[in-house]
Amino acid sequence: MSQRLDRINEVLRREISTVLRDFEFGGALVTVGAVEITQDLREAKVFVGVLGGYGAKVLEQLGQKRKLIQGKIAKRVVLRCTPRLDFRLDTSAARGVGMVNVLDEVDKLPKAPPEEEEGEDGEK
Repeated sequence: MSQRLDRINEVLRREISTVLRDFEFGGALVTVGAVEITQDLREAKVFVGVLGGYGAKVLEQLGQKRKLIQGKIAKRVVLRCTPRLDFRLDTSAARGVGMVNVLDEVDKLPKAPPEEEEGEDGEK
């Protein structure tokens, strides 16, 4: 991905995060983890993490408020056209916790005894 698209992704992530602070999601904490904009700058996937609530319900609310959010973003970010926002659930935190759990289980498995090192004269 080009540096320009990376910068646009980061600006959009920051501004969408700021705009979402104005909304209430029934006690759920909503964070914007990443934004991936297309090459033509017309569409953007917005990956949101949801803590303390149901992700599907929050995604439904974001879908309903998409045009309002896009309008606020258009005022804050100067682009030729404001991208159409597509909100998706970010499951990277859950995957990370799962990976840590797998690594903990692997650590509990029996380990092979350490091999003895050979001395200078070739004996153990």
